[in-house]
Amino acid sequence: MGLSQDLYKRAKKLIPGGTQLLSKRPEMFLPDFWPAYYDKAKGCEVWDLDGNKYIDMSYMGIGACILGYADEDVDNAVKNAIDKGSMTTLNPLEEVELAELLCNIHPWAGMVRYARTGGEAMTIAVRIGRAKTEKDLVLFCGYHGWHDWYLSANLADDKALDGHLLPGLKPKGVSRRLKGTAIPFNYNDKNKFLELVNKYKDNIGVVVMEPIRNYYPEEGFLETIREVTKKLGIVLIFDEITSGWRLNVGGAHLNFGVEPDIAVFAKGISNGYSMAAIIGRPEIMEVAQATFISSTYWTERLGPVAALATIKKLQKNDVPKYLINIGKKVQEGWKKLAKKYNLNIIISGIYPLGHFYFNYGDNSLILKTLFTQLMLERGFLATTAFYASYAHKEEYVENYLKAVDEVFAFISKTIQKGNPEKYLKGPVCHAGFRRLT
Repeated sequence: MGLSQDLYKRAKKLIPGGTQLLSKRPEMFLPDFWPAYYDKAKGCEVWDLDGNKYIDMSYMGIGACILGYADEDVDNAVKNAIDKGSMTTLNPLEEVELAELLCNIHPWAGMVRYARTGGEAMTIAVRIGRAKTEKDLVLFCGYHGWHDWYLSANLADDKALDGHLLPGLKPKGVSRRLKGTAIPFNYNDKNKFLELVNKYKDNIGVVVMEPIRNYYPEEGFLETIREVTKKLGIVLIFDEITSGWRLNVGGAHLNFGVEPDIAVFAKGISNGYSMAAIIGRPEIMEVAQATFISSTYWTERLGPVAALATIKKLQKNDVPKYLINIGKKVQEGWKKLAKKYNLNIIISGIYPLGHFYFNYGDNSLILKTLFTQLMLERGFLATTAFYASYAHKEEYVENYLKAVDEVFAFISKTIQKGNPEKYLKGPVCHAGFRRLT
């Protein structure tokens, strides 16, 4: 199992839940065998604590490292900022330059606030939206983090969030007084959205959603939401934390011609350094001055410096176009190989953020675990998802698909024999949120 799993056993005794991020928990991939910790990383290569090298064809830092690990341009800018001082009593000039750049990219926006993580940035956006409308109710679609405003949806129905990326999220510790303040609707379900608006329209202050994630918006879906929210004076927030910077330089909503009141960015905006931005219309963002939103480390220098370097490189090299092409090759590879071996998989996601699902009922998670195990043996960090980065050159994709070919062939045989679980070296991977015992 190696030093990484030995360390992880120690971690589970010291850190509730084992890790700081559910999506990095080894049980989500390959229990007892996933190399939980890394020693170093470069491009899309990762070395574990035993010196084993892997090609990361999975989440690339859970979507944060859009250019690749340890990108020289971004890292050099950050090292220079460190030498000049990353934190003082005064403010870093780069936060103004970044605000101007973000507003130039998004002409509908005129003001910017910063945070350092996606979850807190979404909470800031919701606070601003509620402050502007002076109404509590939030209608939302998709996954938006761990904060109380979001998890409160499960106070009314403990499965309310199951259709929004992570099933099993419990609202323990969330005040029951927040019950009924956040209500979900599903992506592309225009009728459900209109039904909720009709039922609660006098109380809705904010609508929160990702403009795109696994599927493209159906005709009229985003336009209807924009039209209704504008008519009723509801603040529309687009969560671009995952989708942003991958289909174009900026928010994916720019491709759809629908402008929100607020957009939120994190993850890919700064290529692995902590940074988040909340941009919006001035008449709405100014309300932030009437509610207390303030934190010391939102003023450090490294986040804005990393974001500036990342965005400029995205622009200079037309990185989104590259991500689309690489992601398309991977998704088409999955489709071709699944057909070759008569595997029933369901593929979804925009090209830079691809997913597939083994559609085999109770055996689906078994097959996912087996896929990860067999790919790891071939030197790949892999699961049923691929987040493209600028570091994923053609040769990596070709070698990855050759390995997938071998693994799909083996999995197909185990399905025919009816005993895929027999080949697992450890437990089946988790799906969604589960307590570790």
